[in-house]
Amino acid sequence: MKLIVKKGNASDKSDSNGTQQQSDNQQSDKLAIDEEGNLSPYNPITDMTAEEKALKTQEDVPRSLREIQRVLEERVGLNRSFDLVLREMVFGTKRVGIFFCNGFAKDTVLTDILTRLTYADKEAVSYHTLEAFFEKLIPHIQVKTYKKMSEIVGQVLMGGTAFFIEGEIAAITIDVKNYPVRSIAEPDLERVVRGSRDGFVETLLLNVTLVRRRIRDERLKLEIMQIGKRTKTDVCVSYINDIANADLVKAIKDKIKGVAIDGLPLGEKQLEEAIVNKGWNPYPMVRYSERPDVVSAHLLEGHVCVFVDTSPSVMILPTTFFHHVQHAEEYRQTPFIGTYLRWVRFVGIMASLFLLPLWFMMVMDPSLKPAGLEFLGPQKEGTLPLLVQFLLADIGIDLMRMAAVHTPTPLATAMGLVAAILVGDIAVKAGLFINEVILYLALASIGMFATPSYELGLANRIVRLALLVIVAVFHVPGFVIGSTLWLILLATRKSYNAPYMWPFIPFNAKSFFSILVRRPVLAGKTRLSLTKPIDGTRQPKS
Repeated sequence: MKLIVKKGNASDKSDSNGTQQQSDNQQSDKLAIDEEGNLSPYNPITDMTAEEKALKTQEDVPRSLREIQRVLEERVGLNRSFDLVLREMVFGTKRVGIFFCNGFAKDTVLTDILTRLTYADKEAVSYHTLEAFFEKLIPHIQVKTYKKMSEIVGQVLMGGTAFFIEGEIAAITIDVKNYPVRSIAEPDLERVVRGSRDGFVETLLLNVTLVRRRIRDERLKLEIMQIGKRTKTDVCVSYINDIANADLVKAIKDKIKGVAIDGLPLGEKQLEEAIVNKGWNPYPMVRYSERPDVVSAHLLEGHVCVFVDTSPSVMILPTTFFHHVQHAEEYRQTPFIGTYLRWVRFVGIMASLFLLPLWFMMVMDPSLKPAGLEFLGPQKEGTLPLLVQFLLADIGIDLMRMAAVHTPTPLATAMGLVAAILVGDIAVKAGLFINEVILYLALASIGMFATPSYELGLANRIVRLALLVIVAVFHVPGFVIGSTLWLILLATRKSYNAPYMWPFIPFNAKSFFSILVRRPVLAGKTRLSLTKPIDGTRQPKS
């Protein structure tokens, strides 16, 4: 239902009894109020007639190709959208309308199918025409019939091709789509020295195939659904049937199916915000990975992985804080070297969080310096207060990082030299900053960049800035209270009923040891209890 109102002032009311011609002249000044209460300019072109509305919502497939064309014109904009094509041909005296999206159609396969159909004679298509095309004449493996226009149009917009046959009340769709896709390459954020170099791309089918290649288990399930009223984005929920907890799988699928949104143009990130109640918590509640081997390893642990079409990142659920601090490189080295790399990474992450607040606290209160570390602290103060120096330098690093992302590759090195040498060195020589601030901030930034999870590194930076401000205001009590609140915040978070700080809180000695030490493969005989797996045994019984 639409209500029509006029734009104007109070003086317009006195002209309400004017002629019909004046009313028509003011048509462009009218506004339309739609069912949702939105006010938009009134446009007679979009104010459809009853016939046009009926064609737009018609579900039955007309028997006449002329009527099919009219339905497609109103439903999807045939003859207005240049990439939508309805090609009419005759095969064995039967007129057929071939409906496809020009950008998705795979020309070579369609040409082979049409070549085969041109040899169809009159007798082959005279009786049970639809069945004859489906079972005998169309040489393709992915063929299906539909009787509703919405399903047919949906298949075409996904990249398929529809065959409308004159006189039939159903259509045949053929999956001959050819999505634009980049070549498979190693993910930039998850590089390893040794290991596979393949990574996910923006095509859903190719991504699940990379996982299928690694897990050749008939119990690996890949359930697909469409989310978004307008985008109809394909979302795939992946799990191993006899490992993943059934309640966990059901909870995730119900959450995804309950998402009411017009579309997911940004892929997995929008879906995460829709199914995970994060609020303003800066810490990531899901883990992203672009590596098929990492996703496969988590599936074998009982996790549920969510693929979103057009996205090269896969969501892993549930996840904890310690999932974000592990890297595939640790498992590509020997257990001893892997443990060493893990501990180095832990030290870097802790430095990115607490190094600056601790140094700042000891500078403000020199009595806190341990014996032998009396040299800590600036020999001379800069023009700006230390807190301001920290904040400006931290924001400056973020600016350099964003500038590096948006700078073309040939110019990125030059930009880094300008930012690091000119800006940093001149700022110190001018007395705005002191050398120790730059030094410790650089160490903290290295620890942030050493964090495997990009999202976790950004969250730790926010916490570090908050601790600096609290230490500046409340000194030692501020650091203690701030660190305690940080730990309580993480300890009270849950990712699909999985404690975020598990196995540290609640404490699980066996699992916590496996976090600290990268054990040999054959030493892990059971799966982690976090996901409550149905089959908790990793070593098959002989």
